[in-house]
Formats: sequence, C-alpha cells, structure tokens
Amino acid sequence: MIMILGVFVAILNETLLNVALSKIMGDIGISPSTAQWLTTGYLLVIGVLIPITAFLISRFTTRGLFLSAMGLFTLGTLVAAIAPGFALLLIGRVLQAAGTGLLFPLLTNVVFAMVPIEKRGSAMGTIGIVITFAPAIGPTLSGIIVEHFSWRVLFYGVLPIALFVMLFAYLKLKNVTETTNPKIDLLSLLLSTLGFGGIVYGFSSAGEGHGGWSSSQVLIPTAIGVISLGLFTWRQLTMSQPLLDLRAFKYNIFWRSTLIMMIVMMAMFSAMMLLPIFLQNALGYSPLEAGLVMLPGGILMGIMSPITGRLFDKFGGKWLAVVGLGLMANTLLQFAFITLSTSYISIMILNTLLMLGISMLMMPVMTNALNELPPVLYPHGTAIISTLQQVAGAVGTALLVTVMTNSSQRYLENASGTQEESTLQSLALIAGMKSAFLLAFGLVVIALAASFFLKRSAPQKMELQHKPESAH
Repeated sequence: MIMILGVFVAILNETLLNVALSKIMGDIGISPSTAQWLTTGYLLVIGVLIPITAFLISRFTTRGLFLSAMGLFTLGTLVAAIAPGFALLLIGRVLQAAGTGLLFPLLTNVVFAMVPIEKRGSAMGTIGIVITFAPAIGPTLSGIIVEHFSWRVLFYGVLPIALFVMLFAYLKLKNVTETTNPKIDLLSLLLSTLGFGGIVYGFSSAGEGHGGWSSSQVLIPTAIGVISLGLFTWRQLTMSQPLLDLRAFKYNIFWRSTLIMMIVMMAMFSAMMLLPIFLQNALGYSPLEAGLVMLPGGILMGIMSPITGRLFDKFGGKWLAVVGLGLMANTLLQFAFITLSTSYISIMILNTLLMLGISMLMMPVMTNALNELPPVLYPHGTAIISTLQQVAGAVGTALLVTVMTNSSQRYLENASGTQEESTLQSLALIAGMKSAFLLAFGLVVIALAASFFLKRSAPQKMELQHKPESAH
C-alpha cells in the first residue's frame, strides 16, 4: 500500500502538467517549442532510466531503492514548485521523472516476489486502479486548479503527500527482493541511453509537430537510436550478465503479450491526446470540459481493474484480452466517424467504453506475460515491458499526430471555397481525426488477432531448476 500510494502520486504528476502548459508559457515567458521540453524531457528520462531498473532492483534493497526514488521525486517536486524560470523547472521535472521511472518496475517486481501465482491477478488489479485512475483524473484536476489558482499549486499540492509516503516508507517498508551483486556494463548503459533516448526524442519531436519526418531534428536522433538499439540488443545476447536480459523474448506468451500491450498503449495515447484537441479546436469546449470527458472512463477503469484481476486469477487472460480488444476496436471505429453534430455525451460514452476495453486487458495481459518467466527474469521482464510501453507511447503519438496533420492538410487543399474559414478548419480536423482513428483501429485488429494465440501461463520449471546452477 505504501508503494502503491507512491506510484499513484508519481503517475498523477505525469499527466497534471499537460493542461497547464499554456499558463506556464505565459507566466515564465517561453515559446511552445521550449515548453514541450517539460513533457518530452520527462518522457526521455523515463525511457532512458527504465532499462537499467533490472540492474538496480538486483543490486539494491527494496527499501533503499524505494526511498531513493521517492526522494528524487520529492526533491524534483520542490524544485519545480519554487522554480523562478524555465531551467530550474526543467531540472525539477527531470528529477521527478528519475523517481517515477524507478517506482513502477520496483512495485511490479515486489508483487511477483511476494504474491503466489494464483493471486497475482488480484494484486496487479489493485495496482491497476492506480495506474489507470491517476492519468484519468490528472487533466480534470489540473483544469480545475489552473482555472482558479497558480500552476505552482500543482506541485505544492503533491509535495506533502510525497513527504508522507517517504516518512511512512522509512518507518514501515521491509525488504522483500533478493539482492545479488551484478556488474554494471558501461557500454550497455551508453547504448541503451542512446537507443531508447534517441527513438523517444526523435518520435516525440515529430509528434509535437517540430518539423516533419524529413527534418534533421527527427531523423538524426531516430537513426542514432535505431543503430544504438541494434548494437545494444546484440551486446545483451552475447553477454553472460546482460544489463537487460532479452532472453525473456524466447517465451512465446511473453513476446505476444508485450506486442499486444505496445499496441494498446498506442491506441490509448491516441484517444487521450486527439479527443481533447477535437473537443477544444473543432467543437469549442473549454479545457476543463475537454478534461471532464475523460473522467468517467478513468473512474470506470479504476473500478474494473480489481474485478478483471480476480477474473484473470479464475479464468486466465486470453478471453479478457479478446473481449477487451474487441471492445477497443469497435469504439475506435465509431470514433473515426464522429462529426460536428456528435454530442458531448456521445463522445464521453465512447471514451468510457474504450477505457473499459483497456481496463479488461492491460493488467491481465501484463501479468500473464510475466507469469511465464522464471523468477530470475522478473526484473528484466518488467523493465522490458515498461520500456517498450514508453517507446510505444512516443511512437504511437508521433504516428497518429502526423497522420492527423497530413489528412487535415489534404482536406484543406482539396476543399471548395464555399464554406467559411472556421467551419472548414473544423471539417479538416475531423478528416484528420478519421484517418488517425482508422489507423489505431487497424493496429488494434492486429493485437486482437494475436490475442487468440495467448494461453494461460505458468513459470517454466526447467529454467527454475537450472538457472541457479548455471549462474553458480
């Protein structure tokens, strides 16, 4: 419960800032391209840090690592709250991200170390409440605060909770994971940083509209990222003590589940980002009203997460994934055909159904993936899934924003000049949304096809018996 509260605060903070960016830009006098670094920088640090969490979890105690992560997060929150200008605000966000990047893999690993396999669905379902509810209430809460108070309240409000979690953890948290003494391979660390960092930065630059796909700001970091990632993969597979053990991909259920989760992340990010843009720019709703559309879906996800966890323990993950992905595919298809006359309530209901689909498969698919691995690979499996979710989020956002922008441009070029400018812009945005949601629908159909091949997993016994001997 201590760790869940820590993760809740950290993930809530991740989504609080999006609504407040325009206020921050006005207050400290920065341009949109500078302000986006507060989001991109945050994602970048998490994308770079998560691959080394497997090493850190093996090397340090649960208590020490959790207190360090919460300490970094709390310090970052304080720095961001008092920051007089952009530089210190960015440093605050980077420190927060360093803490957040450690917390979720650590929590997942603790669950797999403590909870027997037949109860893991319920335990992961409880964690799911936090992971799904926090991002959903973030924009709404942020909208209310920013409308009535300074953006600094977003950080000052989080600070006492973070301090309470640290104090509680200091007094009550016990060590549950076994520590070994792995060596850190500096070349692997460098390649991992360049690889994941380059890809996340390159795609984030494209996603935030800073030059097209042909601009050097997108191409150079992406190329460096892809080459470094190739070298990183080769090095991990040839080392006796890899930084990130990619042998986890030898397990069929693990790699299929990871692919499904990456596609789900792309689809989820598309809805969370495209819908508020559509509601504000095409239908003229306020930021708060746009945030409120996401709220019922988030609440439902929070309610459903422990229920789907218990269903997973009873029936396994396959049919939860099939039904969840079917619901997602249907909803994304409906989103592709919304018009200017679609009501606010209809959009809210569709988003709620989308989130229901996601809640049915997010935690069950992840638990099913990790259940197949021998315990020695749990930290590595957790790190792989968490890293690839971050990468999928950045890649998916970039891809869908690009598709939306290009389709809107094409619509404007081909449109006749009879309509007034504002209507034309709204119709162009709808054309862009249609293309983006159809692409998301196509991706989810691929994941749906993959979900039929999922089986109920259990740890590989042979691996369990031989692993310590070979390591010895």
